[in-house]
Amino acid sequence: MTVLETKTEETLAQTAKSAPKKRAQQAGPRTVEPSSRLHNAKVKQTELILFTTQLAVMLDSGVALSDALDAIAEQAEQGTLKMIIMEVAETIKSGEDFSKALVAYPKVFNPMFISMVKASEASGEMVEMLGVLSGYLSFETEIRKQIKGALTYPFVMALMAVAATGTLMFFVLPRFTKIYEARGASLPKITQMLVGFSKMLGDFQVMTVVVTSVIFAAVALYYWAGTSAGRRVIDFIKIRTPVLGTMFTDMVVTRSMRIMATMVNTGVSLLDSIEVIGSSCENYYFQRLWAGTDEKIRDGYQLSESLLISMSREGTPIGEKNRGVSNQLIAPGVIQMIRAGEKSGKLGDVCSKISVFYEKKLEASIKSVMALIEPIMITILGAIIGTVAIALLLPVFRISNVIAH
Repeated sequence: MTVLETKTEETLAQTAKSAPKKRAQQAGPRTVEPSSRLHNAKVKQTELILFTTQLAVMLDSGVALSDALDAIAEQAEQGTLKMIIMEVAETIKSGEDFSKALVAYPKVFNPMFISMVKASEASGEMVEMLGVLSGYLSFETEIRKQIKGALTYPFVMALMAVAATGTLMFFVLPRFTKIYEARGASLPKITQMLVGFSKMLGDFQVMTVVVTSVIFAAVALYYWAGTSAGRRVIDFIKIRTPVLGTMFTDMVVTRSMRIMATMVNTGVSLLDSIEVIGSSCENYYFQRLWAGTDEKIRDGYQLSESLLISMSREGTPIGEKNRGVSNQLIAPGVIQMIRAGEKSGKLGDVCSKISVFYEKKLEASIKSVMALIEPIMITILGAIIGTVAIALLLPVFRISNVIAH
């Protein structure tokens, strides 16, 4: 532990000890209404990670939950998260559970976060659960950084390509057009197409229609994606797209197994664990898989058997009747390991090992995707710039003949 972390913990502990004195004159239950302004507020992922870590440290030191929240709020910088923590603390003082207090801020605390907190309240292992949440949030943040870092180079290349293409089309091409028109000569076909495209881009009325159509199409797609049918199709594409589908599946399985390992090892029931896992999956087919697994466990089946039965179900959003999507979600080897963990009574340890394996597999999947993006971007941009260059070079090669005539 660093000196800075030690000082931070000492400061938080001192603040927490003074918090009860500040509330000594407060008495009687009261209802605290969350601010409507904060209901849809968002905070940075780094702030949420810091809050989760600090709360775990405070609770592990024996500080009461409301006192810990007061201490963290007092030390936090002025901003949205500070106000949210203060409101959550007041809600808890009024008698509400921590998980119910967090529900009022869905943009900050997602369903997985709330479900894990709720499960930890029942099992009494909130410190361990907050530690897992902090680690998971840090892992997701690191993945986002890797993806953004890998996309920086292609993005810069795309901007440079757009700038170069725009310069050639709007400044160089018109000069050749005037020369050819003055001599009564016709431009090459590919150059004529490029000239027509540049004129369209420069036409205000045409571009107004195009931009308006694109905006309406984007809005329609956004609302369609929010429907049940749209969500099924989009989620189907996510898990079936080559390379990208593997990365997405590995990400969800890693999260699911990590949650399962944590909850089982902390004494949370299997059904409650599956409920939390289902709420953490944003994909329709994974949610359907875990819902079916929950149903079969209630019927008396083991977890491994329930997963196999759920994955054998048929039905897809685009009419595939012979095979379902679910059989692509969890590998047979994972089912075998879960079955072995059930027989040996070490399901939590087995799920933990599976999550570690899939975490490494996920890192490899991300590297594969990033390695694939760069050559694709280079190929696409090269084709665009090459086409524009050819369209501009052809008039150059013929310009001497045009001037001679």
